[in-house]
Amino acid sequence: MAPKLHVRSYGCQMNAHDGERMAALMAEGGWEATDRAEDADLVVLNTCHIREKAEEKVFSDLGRLRPLKAARPGMRVAVAGCVAQAEGALVLERSAVVDVVVGPLAYHRLPTLVEEARRGRRVLDTDMPAESKFDRLPPRRARGPSAFLTVQEGCDKFCTFCVVPYTRGAESSRPLAAVLAEARALLAGGAREITLLGQNVNAWHGAEGGLAALVAALAAEGVERIRYTTSHPRDMDEALVAAHGAIPQLMPQLHLPVQSGSDRILKAMNRGHTAEDYLALVGRLRLARPDLHLSSDFITGFPGETEADFRDTLALVEAVGFAGAFAFRYSPRPGTPAAARPQVDPEEAHGRLLRLQALLADQQARAQAAQVGTVARVLWERPGRRPGQVAGRSEHMVPVHMEGPADLLGRIAPARIRLARAGSLEAEPLG
Repeated sequence: MAPKLHVRSYGCQMNAHDGERMAALMAEGGWEATDRAEDADLVVLNTCHIREKAEEKVFSDLGRLRPLKAARPGMRVAVAGCVAQAEGALVLERSAVVDVVVGPLAYHRLPTLVEEARRGRRVLDTDMPAESKFDRLPPRRARGPSAFLTVQEGCDKFCTFCVVPYTRGAESSRPLAAVLAEARALLAGGAREITLLGQNVNAWHGAEGGLAALVAALAAEGVERIRYTTSHPRDMDEALVAAHGAIPQLMPQLHLPVQSGSDRILKAMNRGHTAEDYLALVGRLRLARPDLHLSSDFITGFPGETEADFRDTLALVEAVGFAGAFAFRYSPRPGTPAAARPQVDPEEAHGRLLRLQALLADQQARAQAAQVGTVARVLWERPGRRPGQVAGRSEHMVPVHMEGPADLLGRIAPARIRLARAGSLEAEPLG
């Protein structure tokens, strides 16, 4: 029987995509995926190090794997991703359950590491190799009408709260030819929408230009819908702003993290822009694409944040009007400059988080309510929760469900929005 593999990914979309690539890599060696850790011969925990809660969840899951491994002596456990990169030796010391620790730039060597573990060794590989892992991963195959495509890794911005430069390394861009070759494979497999991924995706740069040039090249290849995430305001050049109006395949939805509305806190975060800079950029984007929906990231309780700083954040949110956002209380990350600074009282930071989340939820509800009565072009991706339903996402990345035939799946087809619910839209067929 084929050995079974269970991959569990935490955190961002890049982690989810890395998890898929690891599963495909192991499948080349005969491993068969399973949704149940209980049935697995190899469990891979693909970790996130952005917040303390995400890190502790990994160790909690390792504790739950202990009795499973005791009951299955041949089971091996691997920890991959950013926790592996940042704290690999500690992971091996803290949890005897772990056999393999591998960083996010070295997981192309996972099959070799697992074989070493099956011979009784505990192995650690957190090197940041000069070679690209993408040259050693199996060819891409589309698994549905939408697909992720990593074009950039690492970050050079060194925000004082962030571990990415330490766990994912310096900014690096994949060559245009390699990106287009992978996109063609995804299109051949039935992909209609491609989301470009990177820790700082709009820092992508090739000989042909920046991300706008890449978007144009993908549109010329026949990609019907293009998105990108996650972006940084400092790398949103005017060519990319213009692309939002000039390239119809680039969807009217953008995730543009700002983190705070206070110039004092933005400086302390080393964001490299002011609140006014961000608002001016939003203005240019909306001038280029008036129906653009914006989402963002926010941190409350960053070291030194006062009530006045927080009110500046609320004011920025009011000025922009976001269609969605992720907001979190500041979580100190070991080794980052902000972790060594005097911390805001956790209860005060949490209270600010609740106030911010309430405002953002209200804005999201209003943005979705404004869609009622409009016609959305939906990429129908999968069956809905109920029999006879289909589900997908609108141009604005909002989940949509509708009573409709199964032959809609895999297609982009219009539907009229009839009802807005919390976080999703209900549609009906036209006519």
